[in-house]
Amino acid sequence: MSERILVVHNAYQQRGGEDAVVEAEIELLRSNGHEVATLFECNDDLNAMPKLEAAQRTFWSYTSQKKFETILKAFKPHVLHAHNTFPLISPSIFWSAHKYGIPVIQTLHNFRLHCPQATYLRNGVICEDCLGSIPWRAAVHGCYRESRLQSGVLAAMQTFHRAIGTWSDKVTRYIALNNFCRNKFIEGGLPADRIRVKPNFCEFPPPAHEDRSGFLFVGRLSQEKGIATLRSAARLEAIPINVIGDGPEKDSLADIPSLACLGKLPPQDVRQHMCRAEALVMPSNCYEGFPMVIVEAFAAGLPVIASRLGSMLELVEEGSTGLLFEAGNAEDLAAKMRWAAQNPERMREMGRKARATYEPLYSAKRNYQHLIGIYREAIESKRKERTVAI
Repeated sequence: MSERILVVHNAYQQRGGEDAVVEAEIELLRSNGHEVATLFECNDDLNAMPKLEAAQRTFWSYTSQKKFETILKAFKPHVLHAHNTFPLISPSIFWSAHKYGIPVIQTLHNFRLHCPQATYLRNGVICEDCLGSIPWRAAVHGCYRESRLQSGVLAAMQTFHRAIGTWSDKVTRYIALNNFCRNKFIEGGLPADRIRVKPNFCEFPPPAHEDRSGFLFVGRLSQEKGIATLRSAARLEAIPINVIGDGPEKDSLADIPSLACLGKLPPQDVRQHMCRAEALVMPSNCYEGFPMVIVEAFAAGLPVIASRLGSMLELVEEGSTGLLFEAGNAEDLAAKMRWAAQNPERMREMGRKARATYEPLYSAKRNYQHLIGIYREAIESKRKERTVAI
C-alpha cells in the first residue's frame, strides 16, 4: 500500500534547517510512490496581522483548522505528519485529525512543547527551569524574543494544551531526532511509549578527493551558535576558518584575520566547501536538536569539532568522527583546532569514518525505511484504538 500523507508545516520567516528537512521528506515520500498533500502557513503573514489575532491563532487557529478539514475531506490521507505548528496553524488540527480517525505524527525539531524559547537557553546559558513544569518562568524572564507578553502567550498555550490532553491523547506518535532529545521530551512529560527516534538525512555522493585544508563554520551567526567562543578561539589560534552564514553576530567577526566571512551561500556551494575543508567547527552553546550541518559534514567525509553538549555529544564520537571540547571554552576549542591542524592524516581518517557512519544511518534510503515504519505503526495503533472503541 502506498500511503497518502498530509504534511503540515508553519514555515519560518528566516528559512532554516527545519524548513529544508520538511521539503526533503516530502520529496523522499513522493519519490517512493506516495501521494503527498500539504498545508503550509508562513510567518511572513504575521507582519500584517493584529497582535490579538496572532495570539488567538497560537492557542487555537480556527482558520487553519478549517483549511485542514477541507483538505482532509478531499484528500483522505492515511496519516497526518505535522512539523512546526507554531504560531499560525496551532495544535487545533490534532483535534480535527482525531475526530476523523487520522493518526497524527509530530516531528519534534526543537523543544518548543516544553520551552517557549525552544532551545533550553537563557542569556547564553543552558536553562531547564521549565522542564517538566508549568513554564511560568519563561514569561517572567521574557525568554521568547525578550518579550514577557509573547513568552506569556506561548507559556499559556503550552499549559492549555497540556491540560486538555492534546500532547498526551491526540498525537499518535512523536518523532525525536536522537536519543538525547527523546529523553528530554520524556522528562518534560511526553508519553515515552509514543516517541520514536528517526534522525534527519541528506543525499550526498561520496566526496571526489581528500585534498583538504582549513576549517569551516556553517550556520546562523547568533549567540546560541557559540559565535563568541569561535571568535575568542580564532584569536588564540590563527587557523584559517571559512565562515558561511549570516546573523546578528556577523560584525563581531569582521576584525579577525583568520576568519573569512563568506555570507550565506547556495547549498551546492556549501557542499563544495565541505568537501575541501579539514574539519567543521560547531561551537554551539545550546543543546541543538539534530543539526543538518553535522549530517552533511559526515556525508562529505568531513570530521566535526563540536561542543561536548546535548545531541552533539551523541552524534560526534570523540576520536572517531571528530573531536569534542567543553562548550563555551575558547581555550579548549583552540587546543582542539591546533591538534587537528597538526594531525592532518588522523583528521582524514576521521573523515572516512564520518562518511562510513553516514551511509547506514543518515542516507535517504535508510531514512525512508524509518519513516514509513513509524507511519505504519501509527496507522495500526489508530486501527486498534477504533476497534476497541467499537
